[in-house]
Amino acid sequence: MTSVLQTNIKSLPFLHRGKVRDIYAVGDDKLLVIQTDRLSAFDVILDDPIPNKGKVLTAMSNFWFKKFGHLMPNHETGIDAVSVVTPEEREQVEGRAIVVKKFKPLAIEAIVRGYLIGSGWKDYQKTGAVCGIALPAGLQEAQKLPQTIFTPSTKAPAGQHDENISYEEAEKIVGADVARQVRDAAINLYTQAAEFAATKGIIIADTKFEFGLDANGVVHLIDEILTPDSSRFWPASSYRVGISPPSFDKQFVRDWLETQPWNKKAPAPRLPLEVAQQTGEKYAEALRLLTT
Repeated sequence: MTSVLQTNIKSLPFLHRGKVRDIYAVGDDKLLVIQTDRLSAFDVILDDPIPNKGKVLTAMSNFWFKKFGHLMPNHETGIDAVSVVTPEEREQVEGRAIVVKKFKPLAIEAIVRGYLIGSGWKDYQKTGAVCGIALPAGLQEAQKLPQTIFTPSTKAPAGQHDENISYEEAEKIVGADVARQVRDAAINLYTQAAEFAATKGIIIADTKFEFGLDANGVVHLIDEILTPDSSRFWPASSYRVGISPPSFDKQFVRDWLETQPWNKKAPAPRLPLEVAQQTGEKYAEALRLLTT
C-alpha cells in the first residue's frame, strides 16, 4: 500500500496545499480536492503519513454527504475525480479525491460539542464555561453536556492555531443571518449524526463543520464532514465519565505526542511506525462500523 504525502498533478492548475488536502482548479467553477495521508496535530503537519487515511476520510465524507443530502445543499458535483486528470495521474486521486463546486468559504469553523472534552474541558475547569457558554457546576471530564452547544472558531492559516470566539463575534464576521443558518445547520447535522452513530456503537463527542456561499449567497456544506479528522469518535463500549475515552480518531497520535519533549511547533517528532499503523487501523475501523 503506497501512502500519498503530497500530490503532483500537472494536468490541472494547482491552487492550495492545506494541512491535509491538496486542491486543484477544474475549470473556473469547480475544484479537485485530494485527501492525502498527511496528519495534522496541534496545527502542525507531521512528516509521517497515516496509511490509507485519505481514502478512509473520503469514503466517510461521501457516506455522510449522501446520507444528509436532504438536510442542506453541499458542494458535491457527482463528477468522478479520475475523469478530470490524465491516466498517469489517476493513482494519485483514485478513491481519495472529489470534484466539488467552488464556493466562497466562510471565515469561521462551526464546532458543535455534545460532550465535555478536550479544550472544552480545560476551559470549563478554569471558568465554569465553554467558550463563554456557562455550564452547570460539578460536570466531569467526558460527561455528556446538558445541551448540545455551538462554539465557533476562527480559521487560522496553516501553522497557526484556530481561536475560539463567541457567537456574537461570529455574527460580526459572517453576518447575523448566515451565523444563524450555520449554527442551526451544524447542531442539526451533529444531532442526527450522533443519533445514527449511537446505533453503530460509536459516540460522536464533538465535530467541526465548514460552510461556504454560492454566487447567490446560499449557504452550502463544504469540506469534509464527520470524519476522525474533524470529530472525536469514541467506542460506546469503553466510554466512562471521568476519563478521556479511547478513540477512533487522531487522539491516539495526540496522546503519543503529549509524551514527547516538544513545544507543539514545527517540526513535530517523527512518528514511530507502529503509532502510524495503529492510527490508520483506528480510522479504518470507524469507517467499517459506521458504514456497514
